[in-house]
Amino acid sequence: MQWPVVFLKKPIQIFKEMFIPRRPIYFIMTQRQLRPVNIQTPALVRTCQSTFWNLRFQRNYKKDLKTSLEYFENPLNVTEIRQYLKSKDILFYDGYCCLHTATLFKQRSEGSDSTERDKFSLFIDKTTGQFLCKETLVEGTWEDFQDCIEVMQKEGRSFLSPNVLVGFPDTEEEQEEKEMDRREMQQIWSNSIVLSDLPEDDANLIKIMFGIGKISNGTLKKFGVRFFKPTKSLVFPWLCNRNNSIKGLKLLSADCHGDDVVYSEATFPKPNAYHNLFGLSLVGPKDNEVVLTGQEIDAMAVSQATGLPSVALPKGVSCLPPVLLPYLEQFRKITLWLGGDLRCWEASKIFARKLGLKRCSLIRPGDSQPCPSIALAKGIVLGKILKASIPAAHKSIISFRQLREDVFGELTNKDQVSGIKWTRFPELNKILKGHRKGELTVFTGPTGSGKTTFISEYALDLCMQGVNTLWGSFEINNVRLAKIILTQFSQQRLEESMDHFDEWADKFEELPLYFMTFHGQQNIKTVTDTMQHAVYLYDISHVVIDNLQFMMGQENFSLDKFSVQDYIISNFRKFATDNSCHVTLIIHPRKEEDDKDLQTASIFGTAKASQEADNVLILQEKKLVTRPGRRFLQVAKNRFDGDVGVFPLEFNKISLTFSPTTGKIKLRKSKEETLEKPLQADITEKEGKKKKKKKDLEVNTD
Repeated sequence: MQWPVVFLKKPIQIFKEMFIPRRPIYFIMTQRQLRPVNIQTPALVRTCQSTFWNLRFQRNYKKDLKTSLEYFENPLNVTEIRQYLKSKDILFYDGYCCLHTATLFKQRSEGSDSTERDKFSLFIDKTTGQFLCKETLVEGTWEDFQDCIEVMQKEGRSFLSPNVLVGFPDTEEEQEEKEMDRREMQQIWSNSIVLSDLPEDDANLIKIMFGIGKISNGTLKKFGVRFFKPTKSLVFPWLCNRNNSIKGLKLLSADCHGDDVVYSEATFPKPNAYHNLFGLSLVGPKDNEVVLTGQEIDAMAVSQATGLPSVALPKGVSCLPPVLLPYLEQFRKITLWLGGDLRCWEASKIFARKLGLKRCSLIRPGDSQPCPSIALAKGIVLGKILKASIPAAHKSIISFRQLREDVFGELTNKDQVSGIKWTRFPELNKILKGHRKGELTVFTGPTGSGKTTFISEYALDLCMQGVNTLWGSFEINNVRLAKIILTQFSQQRLEESMDHFDEWADKFEELPLYFMTFHGQQNIKTVTDTMQHAVYLYDISHVVIDNLQFMMGQENFSLDKFSVQDYIISNFRKFATDNSCHVTLIIHPRKEEDDKDLQTASIFGTAKASQEADNVLILQEKKLVTRPGRRFLQVAKNRFDGDVGVFPLEFNKISLTFSPTTGKIKLRKSKEETLEKPLQADITEKEGKKKKKKKDLEVNTD
């Protein structure tokens, strides 16, 4: 077992998730079979992640699915939950994210007091109504909970069996796959080795490789970390809180790419079912303070250096699944120390809102406050960093003293502040600098110019870099939209090579991509409620709305259509700001003459759209008679740093993608809101040809 020597010379620079597809996994809304109920589910469809480490690397493609895809017109709120519990004489009390009540699935011991809060082990999410019993691990929807209460009161029972909620029975294929997963997981775990049992030289090399040189063997053993030789991976167990049995595994591997070390992850079970708060099994029932980290190694570093309870999120800074919130209810103070860069800092503020601002403190990234594992390696006192944490909640009025560190952070992390860069549109990076959370982008272009096709690739580019994306396509249905995006993802016509469909579809499912099931005209409140639900459940950071005009038909206002449009735009503006989520809004332009370029004033409606927007993008099209027209992307507004400009696009009909041309027309930037005509280069070229032709005619005449 040897790694290249470069591993010992250069510090770890890159962290990358590796997704190894096995088979398509679908988002299945399961209707419980306790009794027939109408379950209202969010208007979201998920291209589920399928992250597995598999010894066989192959699964059969499954087409028969039991799905129920609806949207909720009347979203649940905590007031309704409280009223229902009171009407059924159910004792409960308010927690930070959940309502706490006694379990329904276990008989109380004789003489126990049903009003003791410590005995309240059933948690009901205040936002979604999902419940979890920590004693029996029974979970379900709000409708499931209501069904259980109705059955108990109708039949006079004091408790129900934990098996009362029975979902759809697994097919033989599903049962076989689960059994294969279980055997593979057990095989990996049983063949893994505790690091202290390895030869000292090998153990030291492994520690250096994974950046855990300062973490003792005792700490690794306490957290149950092992080493799996066949893949040279650290193995992090998911332990059941009740009996410490193995529920799942995460494998962290390391590979050399040039002078850099690239980490890759694989999980059992699949990522959307891997809900392991690593280190939770070591937390005592009386502990009321915890440090929340983004990586397992960081959790071990905090525990070793400070002795405080520490847990790691299963998906790092990308998502905090609501299913984990009940396990964090016991803590009065949560310190979020998710990493050492600006993305981790932004995630900390978003997660704090979900956990409850009043009990959360944040560690601000910086050279003197890196991530815990690096701080431990550098000899920095972690307890001192924790004492310097700042409260997540703040008053409405603050002074520059409180803003000073934020300003300093933005100045010293210019590249991170500018946002995530596009890989397919480098010219767009030169103007907009990047894609940033909390902004509103308005996109327009002539009818039939390819607005949806362009924006789908624009969003796909970001989604492939880990930006959790929600599509709201009101003009074309989701099947056709998904086909376009899949074609852009594979960059080929899959209908001409169907043998490769499963391969590309498996990879496509790994993307954090969701779709609203709306189509056609919709009420703005229904749409924003669904967006809010998606942000809560999946930590969505980019919403695409295609398009505004299709949403204006059901608004019950006695005002004109322009006032309605302004109201909708202001709602999207507020949503983007309040949820730190980027909203891209497609708006059709007003009718203009074909030979004129669109301007900011060409956007349909009043000036509110361009005023509220942080960025205004215009897809310009120059129609030609003898050949396909030329397209240009114009950045007409950029609130981040004022740069505006235009660059050419070239449409590839086979892959349905746009890419900048490499011809004579080059990127132009200015600091002004107005631009030169983007097609001026074409005009100059044509005038030059006319002059040359006239000169040749004069020569022939002579």
